[in-house]
Amino acid sequence: MQIPIFTVDAFTNRPFSGNPAAVCLLENDLDEDLHQKIATEMNLSETAFIRKLKPGDDFTKSSCFGLRWFTPANEVPLCGHATLASAAVLFHVQKNTNSVLTFVTLSGELKARQVKDHIVLDLPLYTAYPQELKEVEELIKAAVGDMVVQDLRYSPDTKKLLVRLSDTYERSVLEELKVSAQRFLSAEKTGKVKGLILTVKGNSSGKGHDFYSRYFAPWYGVLEDPVTGSAHAVLSSYWSEQLGKKEMLAFQCSHRGGELKISVRSDGRVDIAGQTAVVLKGNLTF
Repeated sequence: MQIPIFTVDAFTNRPFSGNPAAVCLLENDLDEDLHQKIATEMNLSETAFIRKLKPGDDFTKSSCFGLRWFTPANEVPLCGHATLASAAVLFHVQKNTNSVLTFVTLSGELKARQVKDHIVLDLPLYTAYPQELKEVEELIKAAVGDMVVQDLRYSPDTKKLLVRLSDTYERSVLEELKVSAQRFLSAEKTGKVKGLILTVKGNSSGKGHDFYSRYFAPWYGVLEDPVTGSAHAVLSSYWSEQLGKKEMLAFQCSHRGGELKISVRSDGRVDIAGQTAVVLKGNLTF
């Protein structure tokens, strides 16, 4: 069997930065166990599988496809950067002729559209609620040691814990923080937390970024994710409320780094826009 596969760097316009995702185009149904085997083989934070929903669908002409995402360890219900990468393969490689693509996923229907040199994702917006420190104290200590935490929120829909560090900290403090995400597994055994977001307020006077973040998900086999759309579905809700802004510019300051343009909508969803770079085209053969 041969399956077309691509590696796309998402939330960047430069190869070898942003967040890489593998994207597979499935002409036919794939045995269920092969999804995970391929994702483990690719060993990227996410491998996406685009599938045709009915006979006669065409990657160039159809506007609606099925989409699933797998980490090296398991399937996940939402992945922003791999959705961006999937849309890029359809728009830029397959030359899909539609202005809007719809993906049927475990998180409902997600839409992607081209706007100039960006692809805009229409994602759910997730609220994060105040979280008591004592329940997650060990996890936070493992993540940031004795740093000052200004706010603590939890998103039950995504099982993500949002840790806002003190506004006295600059972006560089977050970038230089040495995090041993492997330790999170022993610090958090309740199953409540599946992703940890560290964030600091940006310098949004002028053209700066409104907020910065890093994201860790060792529970899914991803020690640190370079740029995370799903985490920004939580961050967008939080920072929109904190800053009183609907339009924001965010930067995830991992080693690779990536920029996200955010527009919080009134219908409980968020538009997250990013650029992409296709860095590999080939075929899986087995």
